[in-house]
This record gives sequence, C-alpha cells and structure tokens, in this order.
Amino acid sequence: MTTPSGQVSSSAGQLIIARLERLQVWSLSWVFIGIIGLGFLFTFYDIFDINVSFIQTCVALKPGCTPVNALDALPLPVLLNLAGYVVGTLVLSPVADKIGRRNMLLITMLITGLGSLYNAFSTDYVNFNVARIITGIGIGADLAIVNTYISEVAPRRARAKFTTIIFIMSALGALAGIWLGLILTTPATPWPNGLPFAVASPGFETGWRWMYGVGALLAAVAIVLRFELPESPRWLIGQGRDREADIVVSAMEARALRHGPLAEPVLETAAPQILPPSKVPYRDLFSSPLYRRRILLLFIMWFIGYITVYSYASGFTSVLTSLHYSPPEAGVIAAVGTFGFVAEAVIMSFIVEKLERRYWLPIAAVVTLAGAFLVALAGTNIGLAFTGAILIFAGFNLWVSPTYALTAESFPTRARTTGFALVDGVGHLGGGIGVLVIAPILPKMSILGALLLISSFLIVAAILVQFTAHTRNRPLDEISP
Repeated sequence: MTTPSGQVSSSAGQLIIARLERLQVWSLSWVFIGIIGLGFLFTFYDIFDINVSFIQTCVALKPGCTPVNALDALPLPVLLNLAGYVVGTLVLSPVADKIGRRNMLLITMLITGLGSLYNAFSTDYVNFNVARIITGIGIGADLAIVNTYISEVAPRRARAKFTTIIFIMSALGALAGIWLGLILTTPATPWPNGLPFAVASPGFETGWRWMYGVGALLAAVAIVLRFELPESPRWLIGQGRDREADIVVSAMEARALRHGPLAEPVLETAAPQILPPSKVPYRDLFSSPLYRRRILLLFIMWFIGYITVYSYASGFTSVLTSLHYSPPEAGVIAAVGTFGFVAEAVIMSFIVEKLERRYWLPIAAVVTLAGAFLVALAGTNIGLAFTGAILIFAGFNLWVSPTYALTAESFPTRARTTGFALVDGVGHLGGGIGVLVIAPILPKMSILGALLLISSFLIVAAILVQFTAHTRNRPLDEISP
C-alpha cells in the first residue's frame, strides 16, 4: 500500500525485513550460489580471455598486425569494452531498481552472450570491436546487479563472505580464460617458455574464435539457470508486494531452521519508512548530500584502483612482452599467476569478515607490490617470476570482493543498483586509463619501474577507501536509509 507522499506504508513489510535481518546463515538454495556464480565465471572469463588471445586475434583481423606490434592495437578493444561497461551500467542498472534484480539478470546475461557470439564470428577488426562494446554493455550492468542481489539476500554477518564465495567463480573464469587462450592461441613451446601441448599453428589460427564461442555457451547456460532465482525480497517490499516477499522470506526461514532455532525479529533493524524505487534513481541519489559524498569518494577509489586491475587483467601478457619476454613465456607467466587469483578468492571466503571492508585494500596493495618486486628481480629465474605473478594476481584481486560488498551496502534499496553502477561501473574508465595511457609508456621503463607504476595506484585507492563508512555486520537500512 502506498501513501499520498509515495511512501510504501507497510508494517508487514517492516516485519518481513526484520525477519530477513535475523537470518544468520545462507538461506537460499546453495544451487543459487552456483547459478549466480556461473554468470560471474563468464564475466571474468570474458575480461581475461583477451589477455593471451589478443595477439592471435589482432594478426587475424587487423592488417599489418604482428605478434611484435600487437600491443599497439590492444588499447582500442579494451577501451571500447570498458566504454560499453559504462553505457550498460548507467542505462541498464537503474532499470533493475524499477523492474527487479532477477529480471534484469536475465537481460544482462543475454546481452553479454550475444556479444561474445558476435566476437566469435567477427569478420574484421571493426566488427570485433563492435562486439566488444556489446559484451561490455551486458557485463557492466551484470556486475552491478549481481552484487546488489547478493547484498540483499545474504545474511547480515556474511554479506562480504558470500560476495567473495561468488568471486571464487570469477577467479575460475579468469583461470579458464587465460589458460584456454594459452592452449588455443599460442604455438607449442617447451615448458616453461610455453605449453608443449598448445595447439596454435599455421593450420589452426582460429583458436581465439573458439574462445569467444565457449564464452557464448557459458552465457547461454547461465541464462537458463537464472530463471530459477527468486526475486530480492527487499526489492519486492519496496514495490509494495509484501505477499510475494513473505513467500520468499518464509522459504528462507524454513531453510535456516535446519541449522537451529531463529531469534525473534527486531523491528529496529528495519527502516521506519519503506520507500518505493524512485522514478528517477539518479535524482534520488544526487539530491542527498550523504549519497553525493559516497558517490564521489567511491567513484574516485574505484577509478584509481581499476587502473591497476585492468593493466594486469587485460594487459599483463602484452606488458611482459613489451618488457622483452617472449609471447609464449609471457603467456605462461600470466597463466600461472591466475592460480594466485583462485587461491586468494578461496582463502578470502574464510577470512573476509574478520576485518572491516576498507582494511583489505591496503593489504592488497602490499601483496601486489611484493609480487611486482619478485617479477622484476626474477631475471631468467622462471620460478621466481611465477611466484611474483601469483602474488600480483592475488594482490590486485584481494580487495575487489570486500569492496564490492562495501559499495552495495553504501546505497539504499530503492536505488542500490543505480548507486553501484555510478561508482563501480563508471569507475571502470580507470581501466581504460591503465591500458590507453599507462601501458604505452611501460616499454620505455625498467621492468621494476613499470610494474611498480602499475601497482602504485592501489596505494592511492587504499588511502581513499579509509574514508568510507563502517558497514560490516550492520543492517542495510541503518547504513543506507
């Protein structure tokens, strides 16, 4: 029921939110973790697959491109993909605040899958870049909506934990993207300078197409499975659909009861006023001094942090190649590094709730810098280079999942996806700076100077994040009324 002022007036809705806040365990089917995670697996597969495969793509589609000069062409598709992120997240994410998280999760994954399929069948460099834009449009919005959804259904004491569990699938996607690229798009080379079983050859130069085809298949499976997801009960209550929200929360309570008796709901954990989604979410956020400050701070933090993330995620192989590693050897170092990403995500799922969200970014900066030093000092010691790469990939990803949680927690339910889109989605432009501005100057630097420059942006982001709100183990409506 809605009052003349537009406010949803429902004591039943407040009680439902209080019932949701008392849940201490994951109370949806564990299958849903895999369903949501499969979307993240595809998303990060797509982000990382260009890291190794782009050299073969460039040679196939761009006249005059060779393995030696492919780095010169890399910034454009990465930048266009990130531009798609910004457009997609700004246009599509607010729609999720209006029509629901689940419905938009289906739409965004459809767009990303079509973009990947388009990439697989691109006939020239122009079409390849158009496909990267389309894929970026879907991915940018999908990241915002997934993180919003998780923050709204996960137990209060474990929002960052379950964001990180989903992030494990991201790590597996990155691992698959780089290793499959190494297998399909590089020639067989004796280990450790390459993979002896890699299959690229004069008779097989289309491995990059198969990679994007795999991405499209992953997206198709994710779409089918996402039909099983329930809608966010918080969003339903904002719509005045208390009965539907009650059905979802009742099912969650029944599952939680398997772990023990439930505490009594505390109405103080729910907002005293339940507001419906704004017709203009951007206006709702920018008209509030509180949310204007949060938008500015979080945007700058993400923008600067993503300079480091994308310099490594999309360009580490090309960066190493420009710093005089052979392409197969650079690909192997990057591929081994992804094991650090997976290990980090698994370990963080157990410890992420031990610290406030903002404390993880300084730790991430230290780990990344340590890895950079090892790679720079490795010389011909491939084992030391592998260790450094593992630390780099662990470090530049270590802060992402707790900061995803912090970002989603920093905005109200009525405009949560929109707020996430504004800071994280637009913040991806920092990744474009990393590839477009930072990467071209690296060949003029020593390997130590180059890697320290890339990593140093995390230090700045680590300082900025210390000014964000305390959110761990606080009710969402208390953090963001």
